[in-house]
Amino acid sequence: MTSFSPNWQPPAITPLDSAVAASLRAAIDGKAKPPGSLGRIEELAVQLGLIRHPGEPRGEKAVLLVFASDHGLVAEGVSQYPSAVTVAMVMTYLAGRASANAFANANGIELRVIDIGVAAELPVHPLLRVAKVRMGTANAAREPAMTTAQAAEALAHGTRIAIGEIKAGADIIALGEMGIGNTAASALLAHRLAPASLDDCIGVGAGQDDAGMRRKRAAIEIAAARSAATAPLEVLAEFGGLEIAGMAGAVLGAASQRRPVLVDGFISSVAALLAIRLCPEARGYCVFAHRSAERGHDIVLQALDATPLLDLGLRLGEGTGALLAVPLLRAAARLLTDVASLDDVLAGRI
Repeated sequence: MTSFSPNWQPPAITPLDSAVAASLRAAIDGKAKPPGSLGRIEELAVQLGLIRHPGEPRGEKAVLLVFASDHGLVAEGVSQYPSAVTVAMVMTYLAGRASANAFANANGIELRVIDIGVAAELPVHPLLRVAKVRMGTANAAREPAMTTAQAAEALAHGTRIAIGEIKAGADIIALGEMGIGNTAASALLAHRLAPASLDDCIGVGAGQDDAGMRRKRAAIEIAAARSAATAPLEVLAEFGGLEIAGMAGAVLGAASQRRPVLVDGFISSVAALLAIRLCPEARGYCVFAHRSAERGHDIVLQALDATPLLDLGLRLGEGTGALLAVPLLRAAARLLTDVASLDDVLAGRI
């Protein structure tokens, strides 16, 4: 069943046809290798084959979408950094000097930065896409982070941007984010949408000390007590953030075009959780890149019955874990398309 609001409706998404999985598994088992010898890469190849069916999976062109936004909740001391760091990091991406740029360049991946709610006007830049809904969210400890109409607008922007990249040739959409305070917003969304204990969803984020964690936990508890929302769109509007909404929309947009979505860490996984709560058919199109060290990520992964590809102790965000996983998707796609069958090898038809 698809969830929707009078303000917004997700794009049509075709559920993966599980009946095709057996034929894909048989094709992989018939390759020139012992059955099962490539482990989880074989499982990934089946998923990619289902996503692109009846076409062949491809992974040549991958695009990382880094959605950026500010959070009013920062006023409560939920982060050790001020909101100005969001702008500073966006400018670092545009200068090509962030970790996400380095990892993207190392793997031949294109990067886009989407200003969906940065609390500043940013200069025109070839890497920047402007889809600003508002100048950051409101303070969710005191009032709703945004209106439902603004939440719907952010979702629509993410959907549109992902579809546009796919129409321009993208085979893989990877998700990234930047927004000081967004682990606090993500904890609130995970708490309501998983659902899970609020305390189990709250982590150190960018590196809070003990005093900072007390402030963060107190602010999040105040925000949670302010609203009893549980419906996905209402939870998003109450607690934010705009970059989470944008990523959720991108999940839905990519799924509507039958393309895989590489989900990064905790915050991106919360966005995927939101997308799947809005439209369950999107689940089959999500590939979870890595297990974040941020507390709460395991809860979200469990809620989605997801096993990530990598476990490297990462908790940076920016899409860095997703970027590291792109080569695995490319390899899995080529397992289906490039590897000879054992029958052809034995018959000398190579």
